[in-house]
Amino acid sequence: MTGWSGGPVTAVATCVLAPNPGPMTLDGTNTWVLSAPGADEAVVVDPGPADPGHLAAITRAVAGVGARVTLILLTHGHDDHSAGAAAFAAQVGAPVRSWDPQHRTGEAGLTAGESISAGGVEIDVIATPGHTSDSVTFGIPGGILTGDTVLGRGTTVVAHPDGRLADYLSSLRALRALVDASDCRNLLPGHGPSATDPGAMIDAYLAHRQQRLEQIEAVLAGLDRAELGEQELTARVVETVYADVPRNVWPAAAASVQAQLAYLLDPE
Repeated sequence: MTGWSGGPVTAVATCVLAPNPGPMTLDGTNTWVLSAPGADEAVVVDPGPADPGHLAAITRAVAGVGARVTLILLTHGHDDHSAGAAAFAAQVGAPVRSWDPQHRTGEAGLTAGESISAGGVEIDVIATPGHTSDSVTFGIPGGILTGDTVLGRGTTVVAHPDGRLADYLSSLRALRALVDASDCRNLLPGHGPSATDPGAMIDAYLAHRQQRLEQIEAVLAGLDRAELGEQELTARVVETVYADVPRNVWPAAAASVQAQLAYLLDPE
């Protein structure tokens, strides 16, 4: 599926797509504007790259629903989600809250399990480390904003060494349980199109990770690991397991392979 361009997705969530498409960002970074109908305030999640044109587009989208930005949230600190946050915060006069203190513009961070009321929307903070150690998911009425934990198309990278596969698998299982226990009908990702069957997407992610682990175990069984350094071992696995993946994403695949090798060979 291609051609995602953002726009309104639910009654409270609208995507403003950043103009930074690429192999890792898909159609671009999804900036989410959260505002309940009739509310005069809005929350912006992941302002995206430091692109003045994109930041202006966010401002126009917020003004278009008759609101002003009172809070900025980050799903994680990767530049394609956070680099524009400080400048945007200065423009609109709103604080940035994130799990990682280095990306905040005030004292307030994010705490797992807390509920934030802003823009007429109740936003639940769910710790979902794995892609990165600071990754969070935001629960909103009828949906979840997953950042890079679950994408709208394809799979994500476990960004070793900061990202850990054990954490990532636990986060996926926690999100699956949340979907089962709630009225979650929409998955609003950090990249790619929104989806209306979050449970099926998370199941596919879990199955994909299990398949990759089995493939890597099969490669390891045919190698003498004592004769290989870490880089060579990673390269052997990438060129075998990710042979059908374009080479321009092999560096990212290598990061995930390193996370998977750590999970299999050094689980502690």
